[in-house]
Amino acid sequence: MSSIDRSQSVGGTRTYEVRTYGCQMNVHDSERLAGLLEDAGYVRAPEGSDGDADVVVFNTCAVRENADNKLYGNLGHLAPKKARRPGMQIAVGGCLAQKDRDTIVKRAPWVDVVFGTHNIGKLPVLLERARVQEEAQVEIAESLEAFPSTLPTRRESAYAAWVSISVGCNNTCTFCIVPALRGKEKDRRPGDILAEIEALVAEGVSEITLLGQNVNAYGSDIGDREAFSKLLRACGRIDGLERVRFTSPHPRDFTDDVIAAMAETPNVMPQLHMPLQSGSDAVLKAMRRSYRQERYLGIIEKVRAAIPHAAISTDIIVGFPGETEEDFEQTLHVVREARFAQAFTFQYSKRPGTPAAEMDGQIPKKVVQERYERLVALQEEISWEENKKQVGRTLELMVAEGEGRKDDTTHRLSGRAPDNRLVHFTKPEQEVRPGDVVTVEITYAAPHHLLAEGPVRDVRRTRAGDAWEKRNAAEAAKPAGVMLGLPKVGVPEPLSAVTGGCAVD
Repeated sequence: MSSIDRSQSVGGTRTYEVRTYGCQMNVHDSERLAGLLEDAGYVRAPEGSDGDADVVVFNTCAVRENADNKLYGNLGHLAPKKARRPGMQIAVGGCLAQKDRDTIVKRAPWVDVVFGTHNIGKLPVLLERARVQEEAQVEIAESLEAFPSTLPTRRESAYAAWVSISVGCNNTCTFCIVPALRGKEKDRRPGDILAEIEALVAEGVSEITLLGQNVNAYGSDIGDREAFSKLLRACGRIDGLERVRFTSPHPRDFTDDVIAAMAETPNVMPQLHMPLQSGSDAVLKAMRRSYRQERYLGIIEKVRAAIPHAAISTDIIVGFPGETEEDFEQTLHVVREARFAQAFTFQYSKRPGTPAAEMDGQIPKKVVQERYERLVALQEEISWEENKKQVGRTLELMVAEGEGRKDDTTHRLSGRAPDNRLVHFTKPEQEVRPGDVVTVEITYAAPHHLLAEGPVRDVRRTRAGDAWEKRNAAEAAKPAGVMLGLPKVGVPEPLSAVTGGCAVD
């Protein structure tokens, strides 16, 4: 089938494709972009369209040194397709668009729309204006026009959802460009957040993840230092909400009242993702991270005392400018002491527009690579040891969709434990749907997953599973997708899919 044939509308309606790069915030923004386009009458292009949709939207990330090269490479790939297809439109949004503005159209004049992080709600209008005026539309707002959660949203699945509680960040980390691109922290009103969660639960969602660039700083904009712990406790009072998670907190704002709320609220899961970045006080100071090793390990100790089975994960940057071998050894020390269930490790790369990019003492690539390999080897060993402690435990899993790449060949299904560990389990005889809950016994541990090879002990059909089944039936009737009302139901990407970015603070 030719590109022209494949681009034909579903039922006479124009198709769209959204390509997402970067952090959890971008993933959630892309759900809103999809919702806006569907609300404007577009339908999602079939899987595998590969740029053959009528509208292709790039939701970009600016935190990697080569982010612009990747974008322009992808735009170059679409240029000949667009030349062959009058009426096709290309839009670029997200952090790189906010940063580079007019540069995008200069380097890729076939782009129709450039929009920023603060005005994603304008996308349908800008596309129509570009079509009518037959010229590129570049519109970058300098501040948030409306809180994004008020926009239509097309969530990707039925049993779990992101819920944004704030946007922006007040920190000044020297490796991060987020404050310049997403602005200062802006908090949503607690009542609006809880209303959205209740609406999602009414649709069938049973797990939500509270999302913010610095999620536990929530309240600084509304003048309540305990607002985040109060929000967690309020989530615990919502009937039908079985699991609550949040990402990403900052150690500076991690207070005892938050730990107490986590421990005392049954549906707040025993999981914590808390970025470390470095174990060296000197490097933390150079990063402008407002905590030190002792403070960080103290938080870990308090969390484990209150929630003994908590799985703690982190982010670590290797090779920050000026990092010495002694500094790196301090990072290894914290990893040994904290015993993270998982660590997302990154080799430092210059992020254009950040103070760190101009610092003296940039570390040679060979040195960074060697340190990185040592860190990964240590964390792999610890992750495996910590996972082995799960063998013999009986766990309730929420059945997940699309997380077990080998499930079809192994005749297994996959799910997430309360602490967010990924578990592959034997497929039971009775039907099990994503969103349903199964009880299994862990029989084997690998560094990044667990196995439950025996028979499933119990299957609990849930409203979330019903919602998944209903959504699939609706999408089967309408191949390109269907809107299910506002707000829509969906599933966040699992944390392990995150490769760094602005929501990883």
